[in-house]
Amino acid sequence: MNRSEIVLRPARAGDGRSLFDVTVQSVQGLGKSHYTSEQLAGWMGERTAEHYEDIIKSGRTVLAEHRGEVVGFVASDPGEVTRLFLLPKAAGQGLGKRLLEAGVENAKMGYSGSIRIESTLNAQGFYEHHGFRAIEKGYFSHGVGGDPIEVVLMEMAQT
Repeated sequence: MNRSEIVLRPARAGDGRSLFDVTVQSVQGLGKSHYTSEQLAGWMGERTAEHYEDIIKSGRTVLAEHRGEVVGFVASDPGEVTRLFLLPKAAGQGLGKRLLEAGVENAKMGYSGSIRIESTLNAQGFYEHHGFRAIEKGYFSHGVGGDPIEVVLMEMAQT
């Protein structure tokens, strides 16, 4: 996948199915190193593509496309990057960094404190490499049904 062919754009109505699919593939492909098969099977809980349409409505979701295919996305709320998922084939090519930068910028809009993230266990090193520090372990608070997913609560001071 050629990095220069990946375009970031704001998510728009109708992108929910793609974001749902990216999340499923990311969780199954990248999460298996740190989570059990039972945790992975229940990860999505009661989420649907419509759930992602609701997230898009906040106006703080950016997706990455490669030749028309959505290969990753990031969603933010004021003060928090709430989701960052990539297709496994897009990982390790700098796309995560690009999406994280977009997510942090969106999280800063109208907010002046530290930026937080609930990192999956497999992504903790990535976030540490990009300026976040671990605060404590916890459980993903943005889930919809399903078993609790262990995460690392992290923050980055605004500069």
